[in-house]
Amino acid sequence: MLDKNIDELDKKILNELIENPRVTYRELARKLGVSVGTVHLRIRKLQAKGVIKGFTVQVDYGKVGYDVTALILIKVDGKHILNVERDVAKHSNVCAVYDVTGEFDVIVVAKFRSIRELNDFIKSLLAKPYIVSTNTSIALNVVKEDFKLKIP
Repeated sequence: MLDKNIDELDKKILNELIENPRVTYRELARKLGVSVGTVHLRIRKLQAKGVIKGFTVQVDYGKVGYDVTALILIKVDGKHILNVERDVAKHSNVCAVYDVTGEFDVIVVAKFRSIRELNDFIKSLLAKPYIVSTNTSIALNVVKEDFKLKIP
């Protein structure tokens, strides 16, 4: 939901941080034509509101051994969706859990070192009492994997 208290300066700060989360407050202030104190206060405000959830790096997971990216669709016994989502989200290989519409209830994006590791994960899902079925697709090639969406 859109926070109406996010102004143009906040958006500029967010876009700069999205592009380079390592930028210093001093560099950011110079680029935006405001004081370092203003940048500091705005970023703290955005963090307090939960707009900025953290600062991170982008990793090429294939280069650190995670060659298998799987999109796992899960059909859940309806009244247990939240519990299943929370449980699945705790797994260290899981990158994202989405509550979705359609034939399936949940989509999971996860990365694995091998097909065997993925297979073990799928079997562990199917052993859970409220998971009705799964449908897994393996990404053959990553064309784009970038969540740095610019804020207009």
